[in-house]
Amino acid sequence: MTDEPDHGAATTSAGFAVLWIAIKREPWVFAVSTIGSLLFGALTVADAWVLGWSTDHVVLPAFRDGEIGSGMLWAVLGLFLGVAILRAVGIVARRLGAGVMQYRMQARTRRAVTRQYLSLPMSWHQRHPTGELLSNANSDVEAAWSPIAPLPMAVGTVAMMVIAVIQMLFADVVLAIVGLLVFPLVIATNVVYQNLAQGWATRAQELRAELSEIAHESFDGAMVVKTLGREPEETARFQAKAFALRETNIKVGRIRAAFDPTLAALPSIAVLVVLVIGVHRVLSGAAVAGDVVTVAYLLTVVSFPIRSIGWLLGEFPRSVVGYRRVEAVLRAKGAMSYGAERAPEGPGGARLEVDGLRYGYQSDRPLLRDLSFAVEPGRTVALVGATASGKSTLTTLLTRLIDADAGSIRLDGVELRDLARGELAEVLAVVPQTAFLFDDTVRGNVTLGADVPDEDVWAALRTAQADGFVAALPAGLDTRLGERGTSLSGGQRQRISLARALVRRPRLLVLDDATSAVDPEVEARILAALKSGDRDASLVVVAYRKATIGLADEVLFLADGAIVDRGPHTDLVARNDDYARLVNAYEQKDHVAEEVGAP
Repeated sequence: MTDEPDHGAATTSAGFAVLWIAIKREPWVFAVSTIGSLLFGALTVADAWVLGWSTDHVVLPAFRDGEIGSGMLWAVLGLFLGVAILRAVGIVARRLGAGVMQYRMQARTRRAVTRQYLSLPMSWHQRHPTGELLSNANSDVEAAWSPIAPLPMAVGTVAMMVIAVIQMLFADVVLAIVGLLVFPLVIATNVVYQNLAQGWATRAQELRAELSEIAHESFDGAMVVKTLGREPEETARFQAKAFALRETNIKVGRIRAAFDPTLAALPSIAVLVVLVIGVHRVLSGAAVAGDVVTVAYLLTVVSFPIRSIGWLLGEFPRSVVGYRRVEAVLRAKGAMSYGAERAPEGPGGARLEVDGLRYGYQSDRPLLRDLSFAVEPGRTVALVGATASGKSTLTTLLTRLIDADAGSIRLDGVELRDLARGELAEVLAVVPQTAFLFDDTVRGNVTLGADVPDEDVWAALRTAQADGFVAALPAGLDTRLGERGTSLSGGQRQRISLARALVRRPRLLVLDDATSAVDPEVEARILAALKSGDRDASLVVVAYRKATIGLADEVLFLADGAIVDRGPHTDLVARNDDYARLVNAYEQKDHVAEEVGAP
């Protein structure tokens, strides 16, 4: 185990604290389920009174007189039937309320976790594996509120236990005291269980997250795994983590398997002791048979509350671990702040100003250093640089997926941080390197649920040079593309992704190597269409092809996180040897790729 287990008392108090949160948030549902549980508990105890009364007034007289009156028989039957019906009503109210309360809390917490994921910056997400995030929103949430199911029953049965104990004391004080000696043993058993189970429960939740992460990576990298023949190794990696989770769950199960039978056996042992002592007391004249039967039956009734409390306490180790993991997400810092400014409006493209921009994934090692440039409305600026020069990071900053450590980014004079939430998306659109498509129709992937007329969808597809192959699909815009768009080629996915950005008619469009899978001729047509549209957007393009770079009004040459040169492509080639070597190397790579792909 990687974590030291909490003390049983600490786990128990923490578990009740989690439940108190649920009670405060769903008081009326909890009240209904608790009233149902109290009704069930009271009527269960009433069964003992009916049984004792029947023994003294019906069963024993029948043995003594050899007959039983029909009136008494019907009275006993009516008492038992009435108690059973009311008890059934209590069971329905208890279970329905507990279920509603549990599922409401799970749904509310999942929404809170999801909202927090959306509010936290990309820098936070980059530090947390996807599998861990999935586990937080799923299994951790379920674990956190798992004690809600037995909670109303435990509360109601506590009342039932109190009533039963009082009735036992009225029936026979000596036998009641003997039977109640079971309670200290139950408490001790629960403390031992909490101490043993907490650490393993913590480790099990960690392993669930790690297993989820491996599964997610395997699904995302299925093509890499299969084409490189690494299925056995990937299977072994998943198997090792799955077996570790299995062994941990088995350890938790073994502890629980010893706990539950022990908890169930203690009241039964107490009943046997009471019966033995009760027989001696009846023979000596110190007690009557009805009282012994009542106390013995009440002890069997008390065993149910003890077990229900045990079920509740048994869920606490997993619940506390799950809640702490969820709370760690909800309390995470780094949420982006937003202003109240509206998105700047105006005809044509937006003016982008970058001033003194600085950013680093590690505070002592900046990736971008003092970047300053401007993109005039309707103009195209190309970002060119070697791998790891900071191009994609710059596009992430421009779209405010992360915030810079220093400097400012302004659109038409408005600082991005001053824009209200959601306003940046009204002005700016980005097409990333990797095109992600949903398991939806072409229309759904372009509009993402927005109310966009089909003619606008087709216009965006035409600009992205995607209208031809979309029209050839079996159902056109209504063709489902499969998970991640697997039915399309890489270039087709990129063009659908580009149309998704264009249909929103942005005033600033950021293309992060967004046409790398498209052949140069199609790419040239796309860029020409972007510049000749009825709304001349400003463009920031991460590019490496000469044809793409040559269409830019200005080229920014990045090296080691700084702009080392700028100007038209032809001027940079003429005066900057490093730039010329880089773009020529890119061109040669393209020629090699075309030759390899040629028949």
